[in-house]
Amino acid sequence: MQDAAKLYTARMSEYAKQPDLTVDVIKNKIITEIEQMLGDDVNVNKRMGQYGGEDILSSLGNSSATVLTHCNTGSLATAGYGTALGVVRYLQSKQKLDHVYCTETRPYNQGARLTAYEIVYEKMPGTLICDSMVAMLMKKNKISAVVVGADRVVANGDAANKIGTYQIAIVAKHHGVPFYVACPSTTYDDTLPDGDHIVIEERPHGEMTSINGTRVAAPGIGCWNPAFDVTPGELITGGIITEFGVFKPSELQQKIKQAKS
Repeated sequence: MQDAAKLYTARMSEYAKQPDLTVDVIKNKIITEIEQMLGDDVNVNKRMGQYGGEDILSSLGNSSATVLTHCNTGSLATAGYGTALGVVRYLQSKQKLDHVYCTETRPYNQGARLTAYEIVYEKMPGTLICDSMVAMLMKKNKISAVVVGADRVVANGDAANKIGTYQIAIVAKHHGVPFYVACPSTTYDDTLPDGDHIVIEERPHGEMTSINGTRVAAPGIGCWNPAFDVTPGELITGGIITEFGVFKPSELQQKIKQAKS
């Protein structure tokens, strides 16, 4: 959302510099901008859902898709439709969703708390698995595609997302499962050349050592709790799903520039 944030921040600054605008007028302009952002986000997500869903189905003939996703990328994480889970939602709308698996997403359990809730609420055929079960799942069951979201995608196509994404991409490559990243163009950042330049947040140790206030880890143990990891572009074998289409990581920069020009 970096581009959108810069755009709307600039607009707010412009309003503040206009002496003839009252506080109420500025407030109403801000509300209008926010409402426009909401509508734009839903429309972008729906386009991504269609592009991603159709790309997955194109390799399946007339078969339905079985998808694995990680963390939460649905209506609870966006304005109301979803990025990666929006792709799953599109498949369901076309009656082409055979099954969706969601990971628990330790240590904060966004998948178990949020994605699982959305799957049940939307009456999708779904199953929750532990993060450590992905390799066995791909060995035992036919997974059509992995679709995850992104907190940032950089110039060379490397993608930062919730911790655990990188290892899923490695397992998917081993099992020949197409790996997709759903990334609206506002999440694309061409100011960074590659994933090595992405600063990774480290979260509180309590997320690992306690569950709902009850300590489950041995007192005194050290912890390392990065919130995100970076998946190299070469592991994003399915492609990067944007509101302009599905592109290879290596061509993303050129395609987005063309679409915006």
